[in-house]
Amino acid sequence: MTFAFDNSPVWLDLLGVFFFAVSGSLLAARKQIDIVGSLLLASLVGLGGGVIRDVILVVVPAAFTTPAYLVPPLLATALVYFLFSSVQRYTSLLVLFDAAGLALFCMTGTLKALATGLNPVASVLLGVTTAVGGGLLRDVTANEVPELFNPKDIYALPAFLGSSLTAVLWVLGVFNVLTAAGIAALVFTFRVLAWRRSWQAPLAVRGWHRRPSDSGL
Repeated sequence: MTFAFDNSPVWLDLLGVFFFAVSGSLLAARKQIDIVGSLLLASLVGLGGGVIRDVILVVVPAAFTTPAYLVPPLLATALVYFLFSSVQRYTSLLVLFDAAGLALFCMTGTLKALATGLNPVASVLLGVTTAVGGGLLRDVTANEVPELFNPKDIYALPAFLGSSLTAVLWVLGVFNVLTAAGIAALVFTFRVLAWRRSWQAPLAVRGWHRRPSDSGL
């Protein structure tokens, strides 16, 4: 049994917002930003990708019409505020939560685009934009090098893989809860392995070589 975005569980999208929001609050903690800034950063990364998606689709962003979307950033901010002092490996946690949000948003962005009538190719591109948009806004706002443009890491490729698989399975009529879980697990694993093993994409020009200082983490 297949399902489109409109009748898929809302909690799937809200869960993605929460995961991304936690990554925003963790970055705020690392940068020693106050709790108000933490909430704003959590909201920006958690809701930013979805807002970009909905603006492109010319619909009112869900974050502005459904109050439930405001809960995950609040919860993430409180969670980090009370538990961060006991968290030692916050960088690892940031990557893990970011990877989880990426895995969910690349699917929900693609599904909503398909549900509104976009062709599969355009839907894949919008799914990737939804997945990486919030993280890009988070990093730029926090004065960090965006992970999207980090030569030491792979960020957009896992989202592209997840969006492509979502579109293909949806067109074939076999996108369901089980296949969605499989795609999310694959994207999450790809993203985390790329970070842990320092996988890198080829440079913009063939024949260029990375400087020794850029060869690892």
